[in-house]
Amino acid sequence: MDQPTVGILHPGSMGAAVAACAATNAAAVLWCEAGRSTASAARADQFGLTPVATLYELLDRSDIVISLCPPAAAEDLARDVAGHRFAGVYVEANAINPERTQRIAALLSHATVVDGGVVGSPPVGSKTPTLYLSGAADATARIEALFTDTAVQAAVLGAEVGKASALKLSYASFQKASRVLVALAVGMAREHGVDQELIEVVSRRTDSYLSEPQYVAKTAARAWRWGPELGEAAETLAAAGLPPEMLRAAASTLARWNDAKDDGELTLTDALDRLVQP
Repeated sequence: MDQPTVGILHPGSMGAAVAACAATNAAAVLWCEAGRSTASAARADQFGLTPVATLYELLDRSDIVISLCPPAAAEDLARDVAGHRFAGVYVEANAINPERTQRIAALLSHATVVDGGVVGSPPVGSKTPTLYLSGAADATARIEALFTDTAVQAAVLGAEVGKASALKLSYASFQKASRVLVALAVGMAREHGVDQELIEVVSRRTDSYLSEPQYVAKTAARAWRWGPELGEAAETLAAAGLPPEMLRAAASTLARWNDAKDDGELTLTDALDRLVQP
């Protein structure tokens, strides 16, 4: 199979690292400079991505486009791509609910849409996330080939668009909401002066997120991404007739940390202090 040209929308921490893996089996990996931040430009440069000036140029040159952006922007971005009548393979890899994924597939009537969901951390260092895929067999096979022998492990779930999104959000519902519960439990214990005793109790267990309270600060720094993701998961629960309130509450809790975006210096104490409102 000929090496494809790939476009990444947009090179965030996950998108840039995934795009760098795709570059192993691609002729080139493009990103669009228009409207992007200096941080995005720095990441793209770090991972060796090729800049282009406009979205039109990226779409005109790309055989495969991978969309990895904040959940709220996914449909608007797809609408922009549809406006250019992109006719290649579009990998909708955002953390959005299956119904939104299917709407995006309908929007992109000229493209072949592959539903994607990344489970795991960005593929840097020793991290090896899995990119779950669902969609037409020939298109998912192309994406599998794109990530062969890279740190991204591709796995196909079937032909139904929406399956990969459902799996991603099912996992995220537990993994991310449980971190929110840790923050609340430690915050409650701290208010009553028994936080160290709580840590001592749970340190006897190896199967509890409560034994990793230092992760609360990392959760706070990622809250700007995790909150909208849990909002998507809540909508997926509601669509299935299941109660969405717990995940909506977790998303609301994460919103209190929005101003801690990507703060790598945040401590547990800082994170808990930001969680408290007068």
